[in-house]
Amino acid sequence: MTTINLDKKIRRKQIRCRAIVSNETQIPISDDPTLFIGICNAGLSTGLTEDSIIQQTQKHGKVSKLIMIPNKSYCFLQFNEVQEAINVFQSMHGQAELGQNSTVIYMSYFKDIPKAENPLDKELPPGTILIENFVTPDEESVLLASINNDSPIVVVGSLKNRSVKHFGYEFLYGSNLVDPSKPLETKIPKECDILWERLGQKQPSLKSFKPDQLTVNQYMPGHGIPPHVDTHSAFDDPILSLSLESDVVMDFRKNGQRVSVLLPQRSLLIMSGECRYDWTHGITPRIMDVIKTPSNNLTTQLRNKRTSFTFRKIRTTPCNCIYPTLCNSREEKTSFKSKELVENLAKKVEEMNVHSIYEKIANHFSETRHSPWPNVAEFLSSFPIGSVIIDIGCGNGKYLSSNKETLQIGCDRSSGLLNVCSSNKQHVFKCDCLSVPIRSSTADGVISIAVIHHLASEARRLQSINEMARVLRTDGTGLIYVWAKNQKANSKKSSYLRQNKAVNKGKISEAEQRQKTQAESQEINLEIDIQLPVHTNRTEFLEQDVLVPWKLKSQKKQQEENNDKSSSTFLRFYHVFEENELENLCKKVPNIVIERSFYDQGNHCIVFRKLKKKSVDN
Repeated sequence: MTTINLDKKIRRKQIRCRAIVSNETQIPISDDPTLFIGICNAGLSTGLTEDSIIQQTQKHGKVSKLIMIPNKSYCFLQFNEVQEAINVFQSMHGQAELGQNSTVIYMSYFKDIPKAENPLDKELPPGTILIENFVTPDEESVLLASINNDSPIVVVGSLKNRSVKHFGYEFLYGSNLVDPSKPLETKIPKECDILWERLGQKQPSLKSFKPDQLTVNQYMPGHGIPPHVDTHSAFDDPILSLSLESDVVMDFRKNGQRVSVLLPQRSLLIMSGECRYDWTHGITPRIMDVIKTPSNNLTTQLRNKRTSFTFRKIRTTPCNCIYPTLCNSREEKTSFKSKELVENLAKKVEEMNVHSIYEKIANHFSETRHSPWPNVAEFLSSFPIGSVIIDIGCGNGKYLSSNKETLQIGCDRSSGLLNVCSSNKQHVFKCDCLSVPIRSSTADGVISIAVIHHLASEARRLQSINEMARVLRTDGTGLIYVWAKNQKANSKKSSYLRQNKAVNKGKISEAEQRQKTQAESQEINLEIDIQLPVHTNRTEFLEQDVLVPWKLKSQKKQQEENNDKSSSTFLRFYHVFEENELENLCKKVPNIVIERSFYDQGNHCIVFRKLKKKSVDN
C-alpha cells in the first residue's frame, strides 16, 4: 500500500472514531492544535493502562492530566504547552500500537476534556470494612498450603465459573443453605487460628467471633460469581472474605446503586449490618479490572488466579434483622416472597400481567416475531424423520415449521396467538405450561422458548420444567430459553440492548442511560397489593422480578395526540434469570441430565436429556 493510500486510510478511521467520541462526550473537535488530545479508539474497555500511555508519551511531551473513562474505548490527554501536544500527535497518531490487539491508535485535537469521574471514589456500603495486608506473604503461603492437605479444590458441577471446597459444613448451592445436622469431617484448618486474635485486635467488637464454616473459592481470569446475599437464616453476622494470590474488584448493589471495591491481595473484607443483609455482592466475570492509580486516575489491571477464604458462623436462631426485603427468615404477609402467599399471589400476577396482557397485544406481538433464532432452529432440525416435538408456549408458531419432516405440535395459553397459528394451519391447542394435557413419555423433543420467565414463583418455574420432562420419552431432549438479567456477555451487548437507539446513535452515553434509568425507575402497586418495579425498555435490568412495558403500535399515535402515557402501554411480568439459576432449577428435576448450558443473545439456555427412570431395589 502506498504512503498516500495509507494516509487516506488513517484519515478515514480518524474521522469516524473522533465523530463517535465527540457525539458521546459533547466536546467539539478542533481542526487546529490545542492542549487537549483524544485517543479515539483505545481506553479502559480495550485494556489500555495508564503506564502504557505515560511510557509512550513522555518521549515527546509531559501529560499534565489523563482522563480514562469507565466502559469506554477512548480517553483524553491534557498538556501544559500546545507544542507538547503537537509533538505527541505527530509521533503517535496512526503509529503507536496501543489499541486493542496492538492496533495503532487514532488521535484528534479537542477543545476541552471531560470532567474526571472516578466510580471507585464512592463510599463503601454501610457495614463494610476493608483491612489491607491483613496477613503477611509468609502467612498467605501457609494458608494456601493448608487447604490442599487432604484433597484438592475441585469444580462443582453447577459452578462453571470457579472451583470450591468446603470446611466445617457444606454450602448447598441449590438452596443457598447449610444443613447444621451434617457437619463435615474436614474442619477449618488450624492454620486459620492466627486470624481471630488479629481480628479482635483490629476490630474489638469481633473479639469473640470465631467461624465454623469456610468456603474456599478459586477464580481464574474471566471467572466470577453472580450478585447474591448470603442467606440470612443460615449464617450469623458478619461474613468475612480473605483475598489471596491476587487482587479483584467486587461489586455491591442495592436498589440501583452500585459500588465497586478493589479487594487487594492479602486483604480481609468484613461484611456486617446493612452490607451483610441488604446489599448483594458479586464479581463480574472478566479478564481485567478497572482500578485507581496512585495519582487517582483510572487504569486497567489484568486478573490472575485468586483464592478467597469466606468465613461464616452457622446461625442457630431465626434472623431478627431489620432488613426484611432479602430476609428468608421473615414472613411478611404483604411480601411477594412470603411462603404462605407466594403461590396464590403468583397465580394472580400471571393472570393480570401475563395472560390478560398477551390477549390484548397478541396481533401486534405476532407481527414482531418472524425469524426463528438460529440455535433453536438448529436444535429442531437435529431430530430425525417422524419425531414428535412439542412447543410449549408456542406463541405465533414461528418454530412449528422449522423441521417439516417431524410432527410439531404447539400449545399456548393465549387464544389470540393460537388464532394466528390456526390461520397458518398449524397443529395447536390451548393449555397452561404448568399442566400439559399430553400423555407421559410421548414426545421425542420439547421446547420452551421465552416462557418460564413469565412464571412468578420458583415453584411454578420448576413445575413447568417437570412437565417438559414428563412428556418426553426416555432419551428425548428438551430446550429452554429464558431472559438473562445480564444482557451483556464478554462486553458484547445483546440484541435487546442494541435496540436502544439513543445510546447506539450516540445521543447519550451508556453511563448517562444508566443514570437516567435509575432516576426514572419506579415501583407500582398492583391491584393485589404487590409492589413491583417497572423496567425501562432496552436498558440493563436492575432487578430480577420486574414489569416490562409493551406499547401497542396501533395506539401509539393516538396516545401521543392525547398526551396519555398509559393508554397503549401494557406491563408484562418477567423474572429475569441470574447466571446458573436455570441450571440449578433443572438439577432439581428427577431423571434429566443437562447436556449443554449456554448464553445466547441475552438468554440463558439449557439443553437437557431425559434418562431412564432408576429402578428401586426391594
